[in-house]
Amino acid sequence: MTIYDISEKAGVSIATVSRVLNGSNNVSEKTKQKVLRIMEEYGYTPNAFARGLGLNTMKTIGIMCADSSDLYLAKAIYFIERELRLNGYDCILSCTGYDLATKISSMNLLISKKVDGIILVGSNFIYEDMDENKYIIDAAAQVPVMLLNAVLDAPNVYSTLSDDLASTYEATCQMYASGIDDILFFYNSHTYSGKRKMSGFSAAMKDNNIPADRARTLYFSGSHEDIPAMAKLLIDYHMAGNTFHGIIAADDYLALGAIKYAKEMGLSIPDDLAIIGHNNCMLVSCCHPELTSIDNKLELLCNHLTSSLMDILNGKETPEKTMFSGEIINRGTTRN
Repeated sequence: MTIYDISEKAGVSIATVSRVLNGSNNVSEKTKQKVLRIMEEYGYTPNAFARGLGLNTMKTIGIMCADSSDLYLAKAIYFIERELRLNGYDCILSCTGYDLATKISSMNLLISKKVDGIILVGSNFIYEDMDENKYIIDAAAQVPVMLLNAVLDAPNVYSTLSDDLASTYEATCQMYASGIDDILFFYNSHTYSGKRKMSGFSAAMKDNNIPADRARTLYFSGSHEDIPAMAKLLIDYHMAGNTFHGIIAADDYLALGAIKYAKEMGLSIPDDLAIIGHNNCMLVSCCHPELTSIDNKLELLCNHLTSSLMDILNGKETPEKTMFSGEIINRGTTRN
């Protein structure tokens, strides 16, 4: 039996069951007793119920990420763990890689550890096929599941994300306004976030009436650490007859690959090639000229996500989806 079953049998919402589980005062005594009676009748005593009674809570949150060597994910984990610690919670980190079977195994392991909630860092945990998201939905029947920069419409699943579509749209329009109309979108992901960025680029090119043959995209399938391979891919693409004077990169690693490409081709940045990255990580100041990048407000996202989880665990009403705006930080790789 899950909280969905309890909700249905008691004739109340999932949120009401959650508030009862967490000992919230925002539930009438009559409703509370009705829900508790159903739980007792069906022997439903999950970890969340124990927490609501002030008993046996582990004060531990499970965190899943695909690859902690990625600067974006590593920084997110740091911000989240810091906020959890300030709220008296420990965490268990599982680095899953990108294979679905491993993600499912990691999720089951965290549930078996009786964690109070689970945080999924990054959009690669969400799939287009809803059957492949079942492992998240099943986990959310037992504990709150928090998504960073991804969305899944399911009970007890909460999303905090940056508006990657709007940010990429704005960056593309800015580059076009600087006098560049042959812009390449350089990307490495088909995740929820990756597709939002692609949509922002495509919409900006269309709205600025740029012909389709000048709105090019190039996919890099290698490691995020292999910057020489990114540069080589761009060189090969150029040598095949494709011209471009601007690159919108889906992350800062790819943007560094674009800078290396420009250096090897003898191009002047930003006069011959303008570049905008995404994430505004520490890499932006590790190159010359320094990299223009989209700041997706990662610290703000992580702090809000953690605060929302604490509210949920305390039985407070919490929005299922919160979106923040990014900001372009202009530096030396773009024209004034």
